[in-house]
Amino acid sequence: MSILINKDTRVLVHGITGREGMFHSSQMLEYGTNVVAGVTPGKGGEWVLGGKVPVFDTAKRAVETTGANCSVLFVPARFSEDAMLEAADAGVDLIICITEGIPVQSMMRVTRYLSQIGTRLVGPNCPGLLSPGESKVGIIPGHITKPGHVGVVSRSGTLTYEVLYALLQHGMGVSTCVGIGGDPVIGTSFTDVLALFEDDPQTESVVLIGEIGGIDEELAAEYVSDHMTKKVVGFIAGRSAPPGKRMGHAGAIVEGGTGLAKDKVEALERAGVAVAANPEEIPDLID
Repeated sequence: MSILINKDTRVLVHGITGREGMFHSSQMLEYGTNVVAGVTPGKGGEWVLGGKVPVFDTAKRAVETTGANCSVLFVPARFSEDAMLEAADAGVDLIICITEGIPVQSMMRVTRYLSQIGTRLVGPNCPGLLSPGESKVGIIPGHITKPGHVGVVSRSGTLTYEVLYALLQHGMGVSTCVGIGGDPVIGTSFTDVLALFEDDPQTESVVLIGEIGGIDEELAAEYVSDHMTKKVVGFIAGRSAPPGKRMGHAGAIVEGGTGLAKDKVEALERAGVAVAANPEEIPDLID
């Protein structure tokens, strides 16, 4: 089995009539994802993608009509807070926010509310999820991996793609790939995903892709040491990043002596995680 999404996941796309929403919805449909509805206020009643997907004015109406249980957001940052709250109030179990540039205060409000009602958020500023052969929700290319037994969890989008392709080149497939996002405030953490992989019978080993900034990787190392029975392989991006300079993600910044790459590597190695020097080494470390 996979984690979080599978062939039965019914996907609602916020912003489906926009350029990004339309393109990636088309890619998801082509992969086999069960995209059942879209939401764009003012465009309810339209059908898109060759008449395959109905558009609704509100998430509530979309969920009531189609039974959608997962929302993915391709909406501008200024509308994302309201869209996530609307999706949660509509009753979806899983929200995946691709959008970047959402203010930290907005995300603090969203994560606090979602934790109160029990809705899971992945992201923001993430590539989404991919369960090869089952479903893809987001922007991860489906052709760079195949079904298998390696779980992947990552803060980085492009590094995720590189690792998936490296695994494929070595004949290794993936159970589920989860891009948790690189912002300072996110919905689902490394430890959350590690717990899901630990309980997933299809996942035999896990790849954790971290980067400088914050302490999420150190917390993940503690979880691995205390709870994981499955092999975990790691990679930390940004080892050469100068202190005080943000490298790509909003959360990838070293300040006040915390968030250093060497500290993350050392914490993971103390927990028994084999840490690769570059992404191409990961398949060999899994063997």
